Amino acid sequence: MRSPPPSLPNGSPGRRSVILRITELFLVLPAALSFGANAGALGTAGRSSTSALSMSSSSSSDGIAVFGCGVLGTSLCRQLLENSNFDSRKVTGITKTTSKHEQIRSAVGADDDRLQLLTSDDVSQDAKFKDVVFCAPPSGFDDYPAAVRNATEQYWDKGLGGCFVFTSSGGIYGQGSDGETVTETSPTADPVTNPRTAKLVGAETACRDGGGCALRLAGLYTLERGAHNYWLESEKDIQGRADGIINLLHYDDAASACMAAIEAGQKVVAGKTFLISDSHPTTRLGICESAIKAAKYADKTIPPIIGGDDMPRGKIYDGSWSDATLNWKPTYESFDKFMASQS
Repeated sequence: MRSPPPSLPNGSPGRRSVILRITELFLVLPAALSFGANAGALGTAGRSSTSALSMSSSSSSDGIAVFGCGVLGTSLCRQLLENSNFDSRKVTGITKTTSKHEQIRSAVGADDDRLQLLTSDDVSQDAKFKDVVFCAPPSGFDDYPAAVRNATEQYWDKGLGGCFVFTSSGGIYGQGSDGETVTETSPTADPVTNPRTAKLVGAETACRDGGGCALRLAGLYTLERGAHNYWLESEKDIQGRADGIINLLHYDDAASACMAAIEAGQKVVAGKTFLISDSHPTTRLGICESAIKAAKYADKTIPPIIGGDDMPRGKIYDGSWSDATLNWKPTYESFDKFMASQS
């Protein structure tokens, strides 16, 4: 196991192309339901008519709040409710609007009062939670770091001994030029020349400064979500090198890593950054070859992959320190094995 990571430096990104940045959006951004643009309010959609459900303040609460119940947040709510280590605790899923609440509840499969779904407007300003997981992406905020800082200060009661977990992205490192290995302490891409990285760097800093921890997630996928689905369903040419390295992580495993951070406790994770992947990097061609092993894509043809050798090759994630510290390992060992299991 590698030694615990020291402070986090910033570096400069390698050469990047607009095409690859577009592709990267399908690979590294944690997908969750966006909140509204007003970071201070964590969403400014019209106030729900269910204001009677507003959460009251409770300094002794052992509740868990999940900000952003998209695919990742919904999976986390489900796993928390199913895990016997959390069987006495209530879970509050917080979204921008009520439009997906029935879908979330159906996916979670919980119909008891341990699961509460609220909009950000319905959470009272003095509500406090023992543990908070912030998995809403940057797209819904004018000031993403301010949104994360607000959540650490307003909704998390760190005095109860719980954790604040922020789901960041491995995209914070930039593209990688020639297959180099990155760890929790590797330089991030230059935020000055990469606005998306700047949002993540600022949000991670706000999280750690507030006593929370940041989980940098690899490219997320399910059977029907991820770069493989876009590439094979659209049948468009794939931009980038065929041997370009991609690090992946199933949505359910991303959620279980968040849960592992909560279980590890504040003394273990506070102020730290973790790098989470399945530790089996693949390539663009490898993703397509693995995906067509699944029945859903068995009749698909792999589109042309048109990137040349002059394009960046990518990077390899080494999250072995994170895995050991959180006592975590993925359920889905690799993208290839997952897709083969769907045949």
